[in-house]
Amino acid sequence: MDNQIKVKNISTEVKIQKPADLQPDRFNPRNRIYVRAVSGLHQLLRRRIGFVGMLAFMLLPWINYQGKQAVLFDIMAQKFNIFGLTLLPQDLTILAFIFMIAAFALFVVTAFYGRVWCGYTCPQTVWTFIFIWFEEKLEGSANQRKKLDERPIDMDKFLRKSAKHASWIAFSLYTSITFVGYFTPIREFVPDFFTFSASASAAISTLVFTFCTYGNAGWMREIMCLHMCPYSRFQSAMFDKDTFTVSYDASRGENRGPRGRKQNPKELGLGDCIDCNLCVQVCPTGIDIRNGLQYECINCGACIDACDGVMDKMNYPRGLISYTTERNLESHSEKTKAVRPKLIGYVILLVVLSSALVVNIATRKPMELDIIRDRNQLYRENFEGLIENTYTLKVINKAQVEQEFTVEVQGLPEFQLLGKTEVSVEAGASHDLPISIVIDPYLLKKPVTEFEFVVRLKDNPEQSLSQKTNFFRAK
Repeated sequence: MDNQIKVKNISTEVKIQKPADLQPDRFNPRNRIYVRAVSGLHQLLRRRIGFVGMLAFMLLPWINYQGKQAVLFDIMAQKFNIFGLTLLPQDLTILAFIFMIAAFALFVVTAFYGRVWCGYTCPQTVWTFIFIWFEEKLEGSANQRKKLDERPIDMDKFLRKSAKHASWIAFSLYTSITFVGYFTPIREFVPDFFTFSASASAAISTLVFTFCTYGNAGWMREIMCLHMCPYSRFQSAMFDKDTFTVSYDASRGENRGPRGRKQNPKELGLGDCIDCNLCVQVCPTGIDIRNGLQYECINCGACIDACDGVMDKMNYPRGLISYTTERNLESHSEKTKAVRPKLIGYVILLVVLSSALVVNIATRKPMELDIIRDRNQLYRENFEGLIENTYTLKVINKAQVEQEFTVEVQGLPEFQLLGKTEVSVEAGASHDLPISIVIDPYLLKKPVTEFEFVVRLKDNPEQSLSQKTNFFRAK
C-alpha cells in the first residue's frame, strides 16, 4: 500500500503510518475525532473494569481503618499509610519492590496480550470515555456532535456546549479533590476547600489537577496517547510473533468492497470486509486497524465489537478483526506459542519480586531504632571516677496505633543506666530518648567495648529490635 511504510522491528514486521506531513489530516490536533458508540463483549468488559477501578479510586480515601484514613500518603510527615501498613523513609525497599512489581506485571501483560493496559485500565482512557459519555448524553451521537460543531452558534448549541463543559469541569474537580485526598486527610480537606480554609498547597494542587484532567480527557484525549505517552514508543520491544494484539485478517478480508447481503463475495472477487469504515469510526485514536499493527492502537477492542456486529448482519463468521498473533495471521494452521522464553523470564522475575516483597513485609518490625551519639564528647569522667557515655535513642513506631516500648542494654559489665527505660510513642511517630550509661573503668578490658541496645514492645516482648553501638573510655 502506497500510504504506508514498512518497518522491521525485531521479529515483527510493523506497519506504521507515514508522518503528518504526508497525511495532513492524520495527526493534526485541530481535527477532532468523533468517536462512535459501539456495544459488544470487549466494550462491556472495558466499562466494567473501568467502573471497578473508578469506584476503588473514589472510595479508598473515604475508608477508615483503626480510626484513621486507610490510605494516606502524607508527604509532609514522610509516611505512607496503607491500611495496617505504615511506610516511612526507612522502608524505601518496600516502595522499590512495589514499583518494580508494577513494572514487571505490565511487561508480562504486554508480552502476552499487547497494549491492553492502555485500552482497559489506563486513567487517560477511562477518563476519556467518561467525558465522551457526557458528550453523548448532552450533544447526541457522533454524527450529531459533528453537525452541532459545524453549525453556527445559537441558543441550543450554547446551552448544550455549556452543559457539557460544566459537567466536564465538575467531574474534573471531583476527580482532583479525590486525588488530593490521598495526600491530605480528605474528611478535613473537603469542607476546608469549599470554605476557602484549605492550605495554599492543597488548594493550588486541586486547581492544577482539575485543569489537567479537564484538558487531558476533554481536549487532548488521543493526543496524549499518540504524542506524549512513552509507553506507546517502547511497547514494541516486548512484542513478538506470539503476542496477542488487535489485528485485521487481510487474507480473509481483502479485497474490500460493498455488496448486498445475499450476494456471494467470492463471485464478486471480494473478501469479507465490506469497507464500511465502522472500525475507524469507533476507534478512540482514529486509526484504521486494516493498515496493520500501529503504535497508536491501544488494544481497546472497539473495532472488534464493531466488525463482529457487521459480520453478524452479513451472516459471515466473526473474527475478521480479533485478538490474534502475527504467527496465526501468517498461517492459520500454525499454533501460537503462548509459553515462550521471554514471557517465562518476565513471570519468574515477577514471582521473585513479589516473594521478596511478601518476605520484606512479613519480617518487618513494628518499630525502628536509631542511635545518635554526641560526637563532640565521646565520654566523660564524673566526680566519682566513673566513665559516662551519653546516647540519644530515636524510637520510631511504625504501627498505626500508639505503642509502649521498653529499652534494655546487653553486653556490658555492671553498669548504671540513667534515664527512662520505658517510652510511649504515638502511631507513625518517633520519640527521642536520652540515656546515659555509667561504668567503673576498671571493669572494661578495652578502650572501646561493643554492646547493644534492645527495644521491645511492652505488650509483646518477643517483638524486639536490637542495634549495636560502642562504649568508650580513656586508653
